[in-house]
Amino acid sequence: MAGQPENSPRAHRAEEALEALAQRSRESAGTRLRRVRLTALPIVQSAVGAALAWWLATLPPIDHTQPFFAPIAALIVLGGGLGQRLPRVLELVGGVALGVLVGDLLVAWIGAGVVQIGVVVTLAMVVAVLVGGGPLIVTQAAASAVLVVAFVPPSDGTVINLDRFVDALVGGVVGLVISVVLLPLNPVSAARRQIDPLLTTLAELLEESAQALVGRDRAAATKALERARDTQADVDDMHSAMEGANEVARIAPVRWRERGHLGAYVDVAVPVDHMTRNVRVLCRHVISILQRNEPVPQEVPQSLRALAGALRLLRIDLDRGDEPRESRLSAVAAAQMATEALDHTGGFAGQVVIAQVRSLAVDALLATGLSRDEVQELLPGLPEGPVSYG
Repeated sequence: MAGQPENSPRAHRAEEALEALAQRSRESAGTRLRRVRLTALPIVQSAVGAALAWWLATLPPIDHTQPFFAPIAALIVLGGGLGQRLPRVLELVGGVALGVLVGDLLVAWIGAGVVQIGVVVTLAMVVAVLVGGGPLIVTQAAASAVLVVAFVPPSDGTVINLDRFVDALVGGVVGLVISVVLLPLNPVSAARRQIDPLLTTLAELLEESAQALVGRDRAAATKALERARDTQADVDDMHSAMEGANEVARIAPVRWRERGHLGAYVDVAVPVDHMTRNVRVLCRHVISILQRNEPVPQEVPQSLRALAGALRLLRIDLDRGDEPRESRLSAVAAAQMATEALDHTGGFAGQVVIAQVRSLAVDALLATGLSRDEVQELLPGLPEGPVSYG
């Protein structure tokens, strides 16, 4: 029987499959390497923190031979407080130390065992609540108490051993100093991770709305609205990240040089919050336009695309630390096109969409670092702020 020709369709498909598999493998390897690069600083923080906490706990006057809880506490604080604000890190330190202390005191009194674990966890959490701890300190107090009971019970139940409490304090303080002062995360990177995706999402929502208007596609408009409604959690995360980034830039000397670049992201945060709310309003009224079969002047989708372009350009300029001149030009063009469309729209929903575009243009210009007076000079007669939030 004759062999299969080398250039047969089956052989060609097999080669394509192998190539596709190799491509996925290369992409997967690249993704893993990028993930390692992104987590390089936390890994270094953890390694340095664990080693430093152990070493300090072995030095006089502490002089412990097996300071087990020192590196454990440092790792808990560094892992749980990664990129978080100072109060959260302090809660972690307090929670770990308090849990170890309560665990040691109770084990010295009632011993170790299954029932004792339940009692220790209960009392550790109650004490954490009584001292005014938040959810974080309560949880960490319970977890640390479990470690005391389960893994390192005192050798003599009649003696109260405070060594582990001291070790936990040492490790907690080391984690605090490393995460906040010595090796803090880059505040600009923390801000960028939150704001870049939001700007991209807003640009995509504007483009999707424009396409839905052009194609009279109500299903696409509805999908855009559903996606817009999901952005509030991202906005909340953005504000939290900005607070933490500002705190790091203020406290950590090694990050003081980042303050200028971080300031550009700070200028963006509030306008981006306004834009996400206004985009939700816009998406709802795009659906109304299609439901009511209102006319759609071509300037309306054009203005939405110009506004989307302004946000994409702004993201790039923020990353580079450049003056966002082109972003401003696109935002002004979007407002002008929307104004031109006002005389050609025949319905209420269309007028609301135009008003939202104009208001979004104001927010976009404010996000580029312009003052409100400067924005009014560029866009005379436009609204001074967001029309409405939804």
